[in-house]
Amino acid sequence: MVDYIGVERIQALMARVGVSRLLTGLAQEIEADFLRWSEFEKSARHAIHSSVGVIELMPTSDGKLYSFKYVNGHPKNTAEGLLTVTAFGVLADVNTGYPLLLSEMTYATALRTAATSALAARALARPSCRSMALIGNGAQSEFQAIAFHAMLGIRELRVHDTDPRATDKLMRNLGTQRLPGLHIVRCESAAAAARGADIVTTVTADKRNAVILTPDSIEPGMHVNALGGDCPGKTELHADILRRADARVFVEFEPQARIEGEIQQLDPGFAVTELSAVLTGNARGRISAQDVTIFDSVGFALEDFATLRFLYRLNREQGGVRPRIDLVPDLADPKDLFSSRPAMAQRARA
Repeated sequence: MVDYIGVERIQALMARVGVSRLLTGLAQEIEADFLRWSEFEKSARHAIHSSVGVIELMPTSDGKLYSFKYVNGHPKNTAEGLLTVTAFGVLADVNTGYPLLLSEMTYATALRTAATSALAARALARPSCRSMALIGNGAQSEFQAIAFHAMLGIRELRVHDTDPRATDKLMRNLGTQRLPGLHIVRCESAAAAARGADIVTTVTADKRNAVILTPDSIEPGMHVNALGGDCPGKTELHADILRRADARVFVEFEPQARIEGEIQQLDPGFAVTELSAVLTGNARGRISAQDVTIFDSVGFALEDFATLRFLYRLNREQGGVRPRIDLVPDLADPKDLFSSRPAMAQRARA
């Protein structure tokens, strides 16, 4: 039997542990794996694109455990009453090849994306940052707000979406969370949201080259958390923001970011720094308070690996009835798939 975390189970874990605590613990787990970056077998994700979206597989392994995530991205889906992103993942034992956990990863991806964003901002943004613009108020936005409040002490949230209903939803949901001291300002445009903010997070969904932030929106000292550019042809930042003389660009895994990130707009030789190098102390992050730091985040399999391992352990620690699924046959004779007698029954009679 394989441990199983479905939608109801992860919702229960979020309610029992609390979203803020989950995000903080998950960020620690992700950071621990970034610190052992060299131990992982890494590859850009395997994507199948269509005119309306993308379906991807994201695998990685540290030689002891293996994980993969199936994830889609279909921006058109919300107009049809469907989610833009859905996902599930598997954690497996490399020694036997047996799966240990099958988990939903729609909620888990939202959690890990926000945890990684806040982890990167903690390493790259000015320590005094207290205000953040949140441009794009869809399914990921609440998690970003909660993570930055918990991990960076953000106290002013400047929000904008082209769909006013999305902002209504964000403000309503944040009102149900314990976020002491958080003041939310509703802004009429992306430029108005970014004006005066210490951190600017862009998390929009359109599958096209867009210009969510223009060069005149960027001020010295800002940290830009760019999440929406995550597949070929889908970007959010004007290319001149990346080319600023005072800008320093950071990515998760450079070969993947070249294909899918904001830097797909630039020459292949454009200089970037991987986040792992900053976290391990092998590269500098922010050099001065006036630097514009840009986290060009597309999501990486290591983050899903850490998330699945974190959930596998948390699920077992919580006690109670732990859902399991008969995903792999447990046979008395492993060479006999025609056998109708499971190994447990055989052992019970012995």
